[in-house]
Amino acid sequence: MKAKPGRCVQRSLFALRSYVIFFLTVSFLVSCCLLLFLKGLDIPPDVLRQNARVTFLNVLLLSLLCCLVDGVRHKFMVERPVRRILEAAQRLTAGDFSARIQPLHGGRRVNEFDLIIEDLNKMARELAGTETLRTDFIANVSHELKTPLAVIQNYGTLLQTPALEEAQRMEYAKAAADAARRLSQLITNILKLNKLENQQIFPQARPYDLGEQLRECLLGFEEAWEKKDLALDAEGIGDVTVTADAELLTLVWNNLFSNAIKFTPPGGRVTVDAREEDGWAVVRVADTGCGIPPEVGRHIFEKFYQGDPSHAAQGNGLGLALVKRVVDITGGEILVESTSGKGSVFTVKLRRDVNEGL
Repeated sequence: MKAKPGRCVQRSLFALRSYVIFFLTVSFLVSCCLLLFLKGLDIPPDVLRQNARVTFLNVLLLSLLCCLVDGVRHKFMVERPVRRILEAAQRLTAGDFSARIQPLHGGRRVNEFDLIIEDLNKMARELAGTETLRTDFIANVSHELKTPLAVIQNYGTLLQTPALEEAQRMEYAKAAADAARRLSQLITNILKLNKLENQQIFPQARPYDLGEQLRECLLGFEEAWEKKDLALDAEGIGDVTVTADAELLTLVWNNLFSNAIKFTPPGGRVTVDAREEDGWAVVRVADTGCGIPPEVGRHIFEKFYQGDPSHAAQGNGLGLALVKRVVDITGGEILVESTSGKGSVFTVKLRRDVNEGL
C-alpha cells in the first residue's frame, strides 16, 4: 500500500524573518561592544561617521552569513529528519505497518529526533503485530463459522427430500442441531473472550466452597464420561474455600473437564483433585489421553489453536484461551505437564484470599 505524498514545510536557505532577527541581534551586540570600547577614547566625530558606514555594511554581511549558516543547519539537522518521520507516519496512516525509520545517530550521540524515531518504530511494530492478529482472527472466525453453517445447509437440504425415511430424518435433524449448537457455542465464546480481553468483565470475588463447585461441574459431564466408559477419580477433591468469582471459574473447570474427557480414549482415566498448598488453592486435572507434543504445548493457550486436527469438529480452539484469560484476571497461575501418548496434567493455582500478596 503506497502512501500519498503529504505536506511538509519547505524552508529556503535564506529567510527574511531569520535575517531580520540576526540583523537586530548582531546590531545590538556590535553596538554594545563599540560603546564599551569607545567609551574611554577620544576619536574625532568625522572618523566615527566614516567608520560607521563600514561597520553597518559589516553588520549586514555578518547577519547574512549567520542567516545562511542557520539555513543550512536547519535544512540538514531539522528538515531532513522531520521529512523522514513524516513520510513514515504517512505510510502508517495509509496502513503500511512495515514502515521503519533508520536512526540518525548511534551510541551516545542520540538526540530528541532519535528518541522520536525509536518510539515511532516501536509503535509500527506493535501495529504490525496487532494487524497480524486481527487478520488471523478474522480468517479463523470465518473458517470456524463456515464449517457448521455448511453442515446446517447440507442437512437442511437433505431434510427437504420428500421420500426421506423417519430414521434418516431424525439423524439429519440431530446433525443440524449439533452444528447449530457448536455455532452458538463459538459465538458465545468469542463474545466472552472479547469482553475478558477488553476488561469489560469485572470479577465479583466472594468466599465459596471450591470443592463443591468442582463436584457440581463434574456432574454436568456424567453422561459424557459414562458414554466413553471412563474411570473418574475425584476422591482427591477436598474442602477448600477460596475468595474468587465463582461464575468465571466455572468456565475454567468446564473447559478443562471437557478437554480431559474429549482427548481421553474409551476405558481411560480422568483424575481431579483440589487441595491447599502454602496459601494457594491448587486444582489438578489429569487424564490418560493422547498428550500434548512440546511444539503444540507452546501454543495451546492461543486463540483458535487446535493441536489435534482429528478433534477439530468437537471444539473451536477458544476454550483454553478463555481458561488462560480467566486465570490471569483472577490473579492465579496455570501450568501444563504432558507426555505425548501418555496424558496431560493441568494445574491451576488460585489465591485463597484476594488480599494475599497485595
